[in-house]
Amino acid sequence: MKRVFFAAMTVSALLLITACSAATKSNSRSGDNTAAAGSESAVSSSAGILRGPNITLVAEKGTQKLGNGTTVPVWTFNGSVLGPEIRVSKGQKIRVTLKNNLSAPVSIHWHGYPVPNKVDGAPGVTQNAVAPGKSYTYEFVADKPGTYWYHSHQDSVNQVDRGLYGAFIVEDPAEKYDRDYTLMLDEWVTDKNQITNQIKTMTSGVQNNTNSGMGSMSGMDMGGSGSGSSMNMDGTNPPGNMMKDNMSMYDLFTINGKSGSSVKSLTVKKGDKVRLRFINSGYLVHNIHIHGHSIKVIAADGQPVNNPQAVKNRVISIAPGERYDVSFTADNPGKWYIEDHGTVKGTDGMRALIDYEGSTAAADRSDAGTALPAIDLADYGTQTKPEFTLNQKYDVSYTMNLNAGMDQNGMIYTINGKTFPNTDPIQVKTGDRVKIKIVNRDRANNHPMHLHGHFFQVLSRNGKPFTGSPIYKDTLNVKPGETYEIAFLANNPGIWLFHCHDLHHANAGMVTEVEYTDYHSNYVPSRTEMNKPE
Repeated sequence: MKRVFFAAMTVSALLLITACSAATKSNSRSGDNTAAAGSESAVSSSAGILRGPNITLVAEKGTQKLGNGTTVPVWTFNGSVLGPEIRVSKGQKIRVTLKNNLSAPVSIHWHGYPVPNKVDGAPGVTQNAVAPGKSYTYEFVADKPGTYWYHSHQDSVNQVDRGLYGAFIVEDPAEKYDRDYTLMLDEWVTDKNQITNQIKTMTSGVQNNTNSGMGSMSGMDMGGSGSGSSMNMDGTNPPGNMMKDNMSMYDLFTINGKSGSSVKSLTVKKGDKVRLRFINSGYLVHNIHIHGHSIKVIAADGQPVNNPQAVKNRVISIAPGERYDVSFTADNPGKWYIEDHGTVKGTDGMRALIDYEGSTAAADRSDAGTALPAIDLADYGTQTKPEFTLNQKYDVSYTMNLNAGMDQNGMIYTINGKTFPNTDPIQVKTGDRVKIKIVNRDRANNHPMHLHGHFFQVLSRNGKPFTGSPIYKDTLNVKPGETYEIAFLANNPGIWLFHCHDLHHANAGMVTEVEYTDYHSNYVPSRTEMNKPE
């Protein structure tokens, strides 16, 4: 099926340009959008909040002041980065109309949420990218509570970098919190020349384009689309072939589009039950430390953790595309930081203040810089009956070897020695139980692998079973040398991307598909649109 969709596709390699990120106050739009009900004590976000059932998102150009005198050009939904937070109630049917006022095609992918395949927002797979001046409507029932996000999946290594994303929250009325904050994490490039070059690349070739499939990515120094000619046949690197991303270009980190003292404080009062929703919309792993409080990780990628235990002075390691929900009781009055526990340039900008009402204390960072262990989901929470086990019978088994290499055009990232669209799809049929072994043979880079349209259960890491709560996710960070086994039920027919959510890696080939053999799509890709799903 993918050969039909992408016969003319050219995949390019590692982007060495810019970034963009999270939020200023969103510009509300007239029409069907409804402002959030309730007070800040019920729900709070530094971006505007839109509630269904009818929502309009307008893709348009803007500028973003990050703080400390840095302002950059951005591509926005509804005039801000991050775009407006969409909040819907469990079971609500929503209609989201995307209007494209940009000079390049765009789309919306509902990251982590298992929408019907036709509204997944993957150009060339489920729809044509929405051309400049055009509109497209996504319609589905939001019946799975949790923390998700939306972003463009067209030329996403660039468009997400420039800011086309926002939070998507499905609320469960049975869950009650006094404060509910969303924190979207991201990294930026501030070098003006790199930003200018990226924007030129994003808009080049849009006019008079006649490419089929994904179209070309001319002008970008991002490598090639070969089949991994430098790989061994088993997908491993030849001796000495070790390559690591140079991500030092990202020199300023943000929470909700602001950096350092510009990040809006999170107001609480003593006794509040607080929920924090962390979403990593960037391309780097962030180790988040919440000072001064015992916390519980109550959900991973929107899916609940069974009986999570309270921990203190641990970091939460959040990889690109991942989400973690954290709860705590506001029982320690004062001013306390939430911050990235890292050391690279820009890290100190990823900091938000928990500010108790009436407190005059100075912000406490007494344990800043101290090495802290990460919460390990492999033995976190309490066991309960899982959906899958390691030793049960599976209808489909697949091994996914991840690696990096070089071809005639530059750096590539491969699955089983091949780059997309030449990767072999994972073929399933409705009702199949599917087990996948993911092996990171790339000795230098993390690969946060994201599956569209499904939740999977994480069964084991490096051969050791998960022994705590069953963990269900849609994005899993596989570090160099690690092996994971995951399983999912093929219960959402369609053609679904499965790719690395360091989008530099996806753009350079680390993409495959889960292809239902009993699914027929009426969608036929346009031969005149620039469909670039990565």
